[in-house]
Amino acid sequence: MQPLEKLRMMEKIGRELEDLANSQTAVLKKISQIEADNINLNNKGLEEKLMKIFEHISENQDLVTSLAGSFTVETDEFRTANKLDEVPDLEA
Repeated sequence: MQPLEKLRMMEKIGRELEDLANSQTAVLKKISQIEADNINLNNKGLEEKLMKIFEHISENQDLVTSLAGSFTVETDEFRTANKLDEVPDLEA
């Protein structure tokens, strides 16, 4: 794979990782809304399961966010090492 082609793929993966983190944030918000709605219902089984799901997704979100950050650094280093600094990001 040519350096420019590899850079474009790395940028695409970076955007997909960011999208994944955003999707997990949306799921966490939805779970929080269900938990809030359950306050009046007071269903203990629902409360316990939602709490477990929330914890797992929150942990995954932390992992994805960390991975996205380190992958951005790796992409930037690749861009610099291959003298592709003048190539604009696809997002631009």
